[in-house]
Amino acid sequence: MFKKILVPLDGSKLAEKVLPQVEKLAKMHKAKVTLITVGGYGVSEAVGEATPGVVEEASAHAKQEAEAYLKRVSAALKKKGVDATWVYREGLAARKIIAYAEEKKMDLIALASHGRGEVAWVLGSVAEKVVSHATVPVLLLRVMEFKPPLLKEEFFMGA
Repeated sequence: MFKKILVPLDGSKLAEKVLPQVEKLAKMHKAKVTLITVGGYGVSEAVGEATPGVVEEASAHAKQEAEAYLKRVSAALKKKGVDATWVYREGLAARKIIAYAEEKKMDLIALASHGRGEVAWVLGSVAEKVVSHATVPVLLLRVMEFKPPLLKEEFFMGA
């Protein structure tokens, strides 16, 4: 059923929580897994008023880190018997993920719901946009990290 599975990752442990399910699906269907990370967008805003070359250097560094991360994760999947590869794209994450899935005729996009944390609830998440606009099936694994409420002392003392 699923021969080509696209797995968007943002480098967070929460986003990686989809990997055990992807591993099972890939083995069950003898599917090829492609990991994708989208970066680069918003680097100029993060650097602010920078001297020439700083933005390009920051973007190149972010790309190198993302590619090293993708290589590690795909190697770990390969050790478990999964046919895995990776790709890095730059731009708006949801748009690039959807476009790549269409371009490469993916059978499934599998992702975690909260890769970047709770801010996604307020701003709208990449996962929400992918689910809403993808033209291929999407497996969305809801993951959240439990954070116990701060004690009064921690709140006021800045623990």
